[in-house]
Amino acid sequence: VDALSPADRRRLLERAPDAASSAVPARVAAIIARVRQEGDAALVAMAREFDGAELGTPRGPQLEVPRAEWRAALEDVDAGLRRAMERTVTNVRAVHEAFRPKATEVESEPGILVGRRPDPLGRVGVYAPGGRAAYPSSLIMGVVPAKVAGVGEVVVCSPPASPDGLPSAVVLAAAALAGADRVFALGGAGAVAAMAYGTASVPRVDRIVGPGNAYVAEAKVQVSRVCGIDSPAGPSELLVIADHTADPAAVARELIAQAEHDPMAAVVCVAVGDETAEQVEAALAALAPTTPRREIVEAALAGQGAVLVAQTYDEAAAFASDYAAEHLQLAIGEPEQKMVLARLRNTGTVFLGETTSVAYGDYMTGANHVLPTGGLARSYSGLSTLDFVRWTTYQRVTPQAAAKLAYDVGRFADAEGLPGHAEAARAWMKVRDGGRTRMAERAFRKRLRRIAADAGGELLDSGGLDGGPPDDENDSEGDSA
Repeated sequence: VDALSPADRRRLLERAPDAASSAVPARVAAIIARVRQEGDAALVAMAREFDGAELGTPRGPQLEVPRAEWRAALEDVDAGLRRAMERTVTNVRAVHEAFRPKATEVESEPGILVGRRPDPLGRVGVYAPGGRAAYPSSLIMGVVPAKVAGVGEVVVCSPPASPDGLPSAVVLAAAALAGADRVFALGGAGAVAAMAYGTASVPRVDRIVGPGNAYVAEAKVQVSRVCGIDSPAGPSELLVIADHTADPAAVARELIAQAEHDPMAAVVCVAVGDETAEQVEAALAALAPTTPRREIVEAALAGQGAVLVAQTYDEAAAFASDYAAEHLQLAIGEPEQKMVLARLRNTGTVFLGETTSVAYGDYMTGANHVLPTGGLARSYSGLSTLDFVRWTTYQRVTPQAAAKLAYDVGRFADAEGLPGHAEAARAWMKVRDGGRTRMAERAFRKRLRRIAADAGGELLDSGGLDGGPPDDENDSEGDSA
């Protein structure tokens, strides 16, 4: 790790796509503009062009998948796969219910209450990929937390998987199990544009979540000015910290499992000790040629892969925090796991121990697998119920507390050149007490003592008042309370 050249370190750490050197942003912008201008007609034409599917009918566009098709897909799905998906739905629901955000109130000073309340979004869109492979697990990871958070309507978009215009049958089955409200046979940047801006058939949503290809990821970024998104997404990533206790073959299997996602996947092992690094390299060399997705795996290993050596666990943890991986596995002893976990700051999710395979988190532990990539774990977190609420902050100031705030707030507003703010605050210098109007004398007296002490002087009684603001800032008895 410490011997990496600056160029090699940049190659490993700077993984976000370079939009400036790509044609993708311009193509995506054109697709979004077309959907905004032509609506459903553009979506039908793009399904024909990109997916080879016909969504137009004599009666008009048929973009939405009837619920009967979901039910049929669920009835036809393999029994073992259905049990597995049902188990995933149950676990994802349990985990996200436990982490559901809660309202909080605090009294910052006597009489001043500030509260914060999570309010579910009205409608969200979940993108379920269907390119190189269909991902029903991603649909579950998006739909279930949204329903747990109380979202009013959850809309799913997934590209047509056949000329009949239907998405993958397993995606439809997952939609039925997860509790989606509506499903549309739409994919790519066009689907994102439709959900962000709305068309005659597709309702406009408040937030779009879910992974996708480069066009989907770029479209989410471009519509983020008008619609919330989870986080910019890219190819899958894994960093494994391994030591002498790890099985080198198990580490290699984890690296290969993530590399098979995409030729641009990034997989790195940081071995604590030279011997461990050599063993992991040997295991990769033996196992990679035997995997069914060999070409993809070897392209990822050659392009974004690395086996590095760290001399200490602290050095490995520091590099991991700089790398900010989507997935981070700690294939190290249990005492070291706790130490390294405490030092980590930037990662999508951490897998403790070599038996905690990333595949388990991808599918069934209940943790969410929609995670930040490209080093963005420095500033983004994985998908959760927090993505499906917005926060309403509220505050209350009693008349007595208002009188105590008035003078200091007025001084603050004066300093910022906002006389209207100052006047709004000072109007409450007087409070009603037992039907009589009186000055907030004690609060002002304390402040005047502080001002006098700072000026090296002493506090003088003002007209018999027990404190109050300086004379030129006193309100007359006739001013409103």
